[in-house]
Amino acid sequence: MLRFIARRILIAIPTIIIVSVLVFTLQQLLPGDPVLTMAGEERDPQVLAFLREKYRLDDPIPLQYFAWIGQVLQGNLGISLRTDIPVLTLILGKLPVTLELAIFAMIIALAIGIPAGVISAVRKGTAVDYAANVVALSGLSIPNFWLGILLIMLVSVRWQLLPASGFVPPSEDLWLNIKTMIMPAFVLGTGLAASLMRHTRSAMLGVLRSDYIRTARAKGLLSRVIILKHALRNALIPIITLSTLLFGELLAGAVLTEQIFTIPGFGKLVVDAVFNRDYAVVQGVVLCTAVGFIVMNLLADVLYVLVNPRLRHAQ
Repeated sequence: MLRFIARRILIAIPTIIIVSVLVFTLQQLLPGDPVLTMAGEERDPQVLAFLREKYRLDDPIPLQYFAWIGQVLQGNLGISLRTDIPVLTLILGKLPVTLELAIFAMIIALAIGIPAGVISAVRKGTAVDYAANVVALSGLSIPNFWLGILLIMLVSVRWQLLPASGFVPPSEDLWLNIKTMIMPAFVLGTGLAASLMRHTRSAMLGVLRSDYIRTARAKGLLSRVIILKHALRNALIPIITLSTLLFGELLAGAVLTEQIFTIPGFGKLVVDAVFNRDYAVVQGVVLCTAVGFIVMNLLADVLYVLVNPRLRHAQ
């Protein structure tokens, strides 16, 4: 297992290098000059020259990249051009918020999507199957921002059951923290649940047509044992792949949902950085997001081996 993980990490290193080059290069293509924004309305030439020298913006792009990646390897993602705060400090301040929201949303998605997909596959062609597909299609079609606004109007304004927006750290008030996370997590989780339901149904249908499932039925095994122990376990590979990718997307920041519910996570950080042309923050956030996706793919590979014994013996 350790050798398998080491091989996957070695494969991921060139990917991270390519991503870092793309992140840095594409960042340079953004319109505008951050130095002009920092210098204020007067834009004193001496101030502009000082800022360009301080942030090494006059150096050739290759030199800027190597200087930046050298600092990144030391754990320094740079300084925010806007707030003069270390980028790593900003990311570490926002990451727990987005991570909590992503975990809540993923729990909701898994709790709804996988059981619905299994039931839909087992009851293929029945009213339950059609109803599940209609609900899944609705979940994929409804925009997150519309569902979020609708929930705020009903649950918060009319029924006054949950806070309409804001975020309270769990260290301050755990119950209020959970209450502020329920609606945004539900908005994100229902959309993910629809995708999980469709993939689970498709994977289960393929497995249920397999010879070993027919053999298990012929042996007289209980339907519950056949579905949960034999069929679902072998159908988990595509479900794991999709789940890890969806979780990576959540960590990247659900921009619209965080904006609607005023949650100070990755989404708001990226939006503010782009509008303020804060290159260092954008680079740091995108790089951390890319590394997060790679880590989630590594986790998916490990889960494959744990779930499927045949893959374990093949390593």
